[in-house]
Amino acid sequence: MREVRLRHRMFTRLLAATVLVGACTVAATAWLAARNTSQAIRAEQGQTLAEDTVIYEELLGYAATHPRWDEAAPLVTDLAQRTGRRIALTTRDRNVIVDSAPGTPLPAKAASTVDALEVNPALAGADDQDGIDPRAAGPFRLGEEERKQSARRAEQVVDCLRRNGFRTTVETLASGRAVAADFYADAEDPCGAAALRTPSATENTALAALSEMVQNCLRQRGAPPVRLELDGDGSITTPAERNEEEELLGCVAESRRHQLTGFVAPAALLFLVEPPGVGGLTAAGTWPLVLAGGLVLLVVILVSAYLAARLLRPVHALAATAERMRDGDTSARVAVTDAGEIGRLSEVFNELSAHLERVERQRKDMIGDISHELRSPLTTLRGWLEAAADGQRPMEPELITVLLTETLTLQQLIDDLQDLALAESGQLSLHPQRLTVAETLLSVAVANQAQAAGLGVELTVDAGESLVVQADPVRLRQAVANLVSNALRHTPRGGRVTLSASAQAGEVLITVADNGSGIAPAELDRVFDRFWRAEKSRSRRTGGSGLGLVIVRRLIEAHGGTVTATSTPGQGSAFTLRLPSATGPGTPAAPPG
Repeated sequence: MREVRLRHRMFTRLLAATVLVGACTVAATAWLAARNTSQAIRAEQGQTLAEDTVIYEELLGYAATHPRWDEAAPLVTDLAQRTGRRIALTTRDRNVIVDSAPGTPLPAKAASTVDALEVNPALAGADDQDGIDPRAAGPFRLGEEERKQSARRAEQVVDCLRRNGFRTTVETLASGRAVAADFYADAEDPCGAAALRTPSATENTALAALSEMVQNCLRQRGAPPVRLELDGDGSITTPAERNEEEELLGCVAESRRHQLTGFVAPAALLFLVEPPGVGGLTAAGTWPLVLAGGLVLLVVILVSAYLAARLLRPVHALAATAERMRDGDTSARVAVTDAGEIGRLSEVFNELSAHLERVERQRKDMIGDISHELRSPLTTLRGWLEAAADGQRPMEPELITVLLTETLTLQQLIDDLQDLALAESGQLSLHPQRLTVAETLLSVAVANQAQAAGLGVELTVDAGESLVVQADPVRLRQAVANLVSNALRHTPRGGRVTLSASAQAGEVLITVADNGSGIAPAELDRVFDRFWRAEKSRSRRTGGSGLGLVIVRRLIEAHGGTVTATSTPGQGSAFTLRLPSATGPGTPAAPPG
């Protein structure tokens, strides 16, 4: 075997590729880190959407619940300390309202606008169509005494619900009204939970004022009036059938903004400033990075060498096993020690090895069988021809008949082998057409009637004329004729061979049955093997070529069907062909010939 050079080996190439990738990775990482590691990491962290969202949400909540920004300084200072960023709020003309780190100029562009009446969906994630923060209650907010009474009532209801087996807590809506969280009373309502979700007097008054503004707006736009309601969670709802009307949605949003003006803080510009970054790394700080990069490269080389050797071990085993197979050891197998792709390759290799072993064994058996089958007629032909050549036996008609019979036997064996080879290689030429099964069986019976009469066997046909199949007429008659010939050879004088056909579940069943000697159960599975005979002592002259049943199976499988055999020793055998029926709904059957 030619030895592979070191530079061409998979181990060398895999190791070199891994080292190259590792070196490039370490070099790129070290360069980026040395350029400005601290500043890059800090800038990336400071620009995250989550941090912006927290700041915006808390300031938006303050704006929705306060009419002015006068008391926002503590909240801004707390947010600045938590996020490490400078936070400033200004009016639209950039007059500072509150600044966590005054004294330096603000950026030219604001991060966002904090307006409870125009929520920024990119930061707040709000899906409300009107863009108003749901925490902005305005005139819907209950007074101090109403909130206390609502809270006391809610606590009593929640205690009652818990005693009745419900798990709930007190939830305070944006208006200040308290309800039982995630609990909607049914018809019984044992604890009066439904009353908690009934709007209060303050909420009804605010809803009436809002409804009047909406109606005025709708009249100006020429739209029909609408009835507004408060949902159980305090949200304002409109009739479901009008939820898609642009005029209605526009009037509701416009009226709500007008009603909430004066109850929410005015719009303010939000500025977010990053803290000063850390300068680039010094020369003294670069050396640890270089040393760390070298250590990483060394680890990559060692790990790559180990992995390469481990991965190539089963490949070497496969190569050694393949060499054994090349030298003639078809029983060679490789041990499967890997659960990944290499293991799968080993399993497929073993399957291929087993298949080749079976094929080689079948090839040897077939060559032996063919040579044995050819020896008898050739020996007979040679003996008679030598006798005729020596003048010991004149060429009389009887001798010519014997020689012709042996020649026909050889011709039949060769034809059977050719048909079998074509069928097994998928090159068998078929010309299917609609055939009436009764006509085919009758033609086979007529062709074999003389042989049956000579053997003293009764040959009958029992098939309905409506059964039709799509098949090659020559090949189907060949398959049935092989079964009939086989049945006649195994049926004693005075016996009977029956050709029958029937329909079953969209298939046509063609059965050739005899009342002959039958086949033992242990040998029934081998009837479709090449050159197999139930009686080993039978000669070719009385036992056929031994290929008839194999050819039958291949011919029927080529038509998309199957063949099965049943037998009872001493009572006879039956071979059944199953073919797809060619008679569909509304399709007339072909007339018998």
